Amino acid sequence: MESDSGSRLSSFLENPKKALWTLAVPIMFGMGIHTLYNIVDMLFIGRLGGDAIAGVAFNMPIFFLMLGLTMGLGSGVTASIARLIGQKNKSGADNSAEHAIAMAACISGVFTLLGLYYGKDILAIFGAEGNILTLGWDYLSMIVLGLPFMVFSGFFRSILAGEGDMKFPMMVAGLGTILNIILDPIFIFNLEDYGNIGLGMGVKGAALATVVSQLSVFLIFIYMLFIKEHAYISFNLKAFSPSKIILWDIVKVGLPASLSMIIMAVGQGVFNKILIQYSSQTVAAYQVAGRLDMLIFLPIFAIAGAMTTLVGMFYGAKEIRALNQIIRYGILSAFLITLVSSTFVYLFADIFSSWFTRDQEIIDVSVGFLRLLSLIYPLVAIAITSGRVMQGLGKGLPVLIITIIRVLGISAPLAIYFSFILEKPVEWNWYAMMAAAAVSFVIAIYWVRFELNKINQIHGEVI
Repeated sequence: MESDSGSRLSSFLENPKKALWTLAVPIMFGMGIHTLYNIVDMLFIGRLGGDAIAGVAFNMPIFFLMLGLTMGLGSGVTASIARLIGQKNKSGADNSAEHAIAMAACISGVFTLLGLYYGKDILAIFGAEGNILTLGWDYLSMIVLGLPFMVFSGFFRSILAGEGDMKFPMMVAGLGTILNIILDPIFIFNLEDYGNIGLGMGVKGAALATVVSQLSVFLIFIYMLFIKEHAYISFNLKAFSPSKIILWDIVKVGLPASLSMIIMAVGQGVFNKILIQYSSQTVAAYQVAGRLDMLIFLPIFAIAGAMTTLVGMFYGAKEIRALNQIIRYGILSAFLITLVSSTFVYLFADIFSSWFTRDQEIIDVSVGFLRLLSLIYPLVAIAITSGRVMQGLGKGLPVLIITIIRVLGISAPLAIYFSFILEKPVEWNWYAMMAAAAVSFVIAIYWVRFELNKINQIHGEVI
């Protein structure tokens, strides 16, 4: 298996542009399948009414928090493994993966206990009340049981991404999503037209369908990685030896990324609390638009994920010419793709929003959000891709600093000022987001240029 990874790195270096799409396409399909689930899930929940959508929406900051730690530290794991493989340090890459498993155990244990004992109180703090609080807790009290499976599966994907294997996680994600989509209507509705075969559990059913599918994904990963030994990375958990060097290699990238995602979770909680002052339909609209955002940025996150692996490998192998090429090509590709997709969103925002709900107020607010934000989506795409470039270089702090400026420095304060001080209409909250995104773009692109200039000067390359 070791030679497989070596040949993978060699093939990546032979054609970096092809390598980007070799990695990005499976990521995109995997994320696309997951996004499809999110869209279908919202379609089903939307049939339960605006309060059900809002109840689930109030859970999102909690999941952002958990996913922030999982994906943030996971990005550190991916970057660490990629650089170590680039350096031909197989034992170090294995040890990095073992540290990932230990992190998964800690994160899943903490969040499961917090969700079970304090979940309802947290929802209330975020602004949920009355029927929305009840529905939100119905969802959270069930889905918290599946959190360990989500966390472990997330780290397994990060490990495989580090060695450049994107196809297997895509297939596993596809199976889990198909199962979730099948189970959703059975668990949520009574299905009177089909002989009452459904369980009629409402939002609890949506959560249970997710738990069952995530358990299935987790078991497939366990079987393939630990029994079939599918990966180039190998695990020897019985002989696991904590390493300060490896831990720091992960944490220096992963912790700032995690903190940035936690800040985004806090920001979403703040926006939910602001928007609920307008109406529950406004919160629901924000949730609907957010699901469409996921679809728009699907190829961008795929490119960004591929960039983390390639930048890490090329930088670790000191292939600076290939490094320059892939950074330029990846950022340009993200910009052009988003330019096209944002045009479609602007033109057809009303049609896209009507997929999720028949409530005209929700549709109108969602359309307003999408048409304004689509104007700066290409800039957001560059900022996202630039952040993942920095992670591939082993630098996590820039992403954290940019997120702090964007969320805590600009968007949240401006939204609070517009809504509570000036008492402006809801659209002004979208203006706050646009201003923050524009500033983030400027900082991100100049920071990447600075770091790349420094690398080129050290290695004698001409940009």
